Amino acid sequence: MRVTRSVVSSLLCTALWWGSCGGVTAESRQSSRELETASPLVWDGHNDVPEQLRERRQDVLDGFDFNDTRPLGMMTDLPRLRAGNVGAQFWSVYVSATLPEPQAVQATLEQIDVMKRLIARYPADMQFCTDAQCVEASWKAGRVASLIGMEGGHSIGGSLAVLRQMYALGARYMTLTHFRNTAWADSATDAPAHDGLTPFGEKVVREMHRLGMLVDLAHVSEATMRDVLALGGPPPMVSHSNARAINDHARNVSDDTLRLIGARGGIVMVNFYPPYVLEAARQWSAARDGEVARLKALHRGAPEAEAAALAAWDKVNPMPRGSIADVANHLDHIARLIGADHVGLGGDLDGVEATIAGLDDVSRYPALFAELARRGWPQGKLEKLASRNMMRVMRAAERFSQAHKGDTPLENETTF
Repeated sequence: MRVTRSVVSSLLCTALWWGSCGGVTAESRQSSRELETASPLVWDGHNDVPEQLRERRQDVLDGFDFNDTRPLGMMTDLPRLRAGNVGAQFWSVYVSATLPEPQAVQATLEQIDVMKRLIARYPADMQFCTDAQCVEASWKAGRVASLIGMEGGHSIGGSLAVLRQMYALGARYMTLTHFRNTAWADSATDAPAHDGLTPFGEKVVREMHRLGMLVDLAHVSEATMRDVLALGGPPPMVSHSNARAINDHARNVSDDTLRLIGARGGIVMVNFYPPYVLEAARQWSAARDGEVARLKALHRGAPEAEAAALAAWDKVNPMPRGSIADVANHLDHIARLIGADHVGLGGDLDGVEATIAGLDDVSRYPALFAELARRGWPQGKLEKLASRNMMRVMRAAERFSQAHKGDTPLENETTF
């Protein structure tokens, strides 16, 4: 990312936490554009560019231009990352939870590989990072610090050895489940099978702690969250979830569990997907699921007719997209409940088919900061939300790992 000297000064102010860099408050009476221009440097917890590369290009970068992805319909590219003041990004190496685990492991390796190759193609704009020190150095150089997060415990194939090798390749967080349970942890969106973590699941978490890999509680059940929190260790993260008190979606986090996460020093990074943000979109999603089941029954053996009927329903019943204010409501709630030290942003951009209106791509983070500033969030609180909180959590995981560097790696027996 090539930036001017004035922008570098702004980046350093956030990166090094040098007091206020020109406070932005509701009382300042600045224009919306001025508020957006003053927004702090963002460290986002979850972006699915690797998934887009896999689905759209089968991981082939020849002919792919990360300076221009709009023709592909993507939400992320380098110019828009610059416009959004994104200084650090966890790139999600997601693979489907429906894959058999050996295939999931291979696909995860391929996702890590393609993201590393993409980063290497743009050395003036992006820097591959595996620790907090590198993130700060990347900020100073005006590049997007690029880290890897694994989405779903199926990606390790039930093997602590594979977990360690994923860490060695650069993965710095793992979401314990995705939409389905694993053999060792319950998902938020599957029928409970384990009442949280199994004994092997506890081993996975403890080994992640030892390595310095952040434990991501997005997608897991509340029972799994509580089991993880009971194990102690460094603070956890929730890379892209919201507050159930605002929208009672299974993917969101209850107030009781939010309090536990806050007490453990963790961070909850708020998501921009409408069904997780606003109740009307959650209800729409449930209605659409019902319509899918109805049309499947009506058009048995006629998939083309089924698809045409669903497209007609979608045209008449568009997803409610809400507004930036709806995302701000989640941030306000979490910050009031457990403190501004425990909120962050995990937009899930390029991982969803639609976003909250006004947060359509990675250039739009400043609009969210402008909304929060209008609500009275001071500059220091905005900077915590943007990147300071994530930096604190990552440093805590690194300190824990350093303190336990003499611990023996945990083991499990191989199964084939």
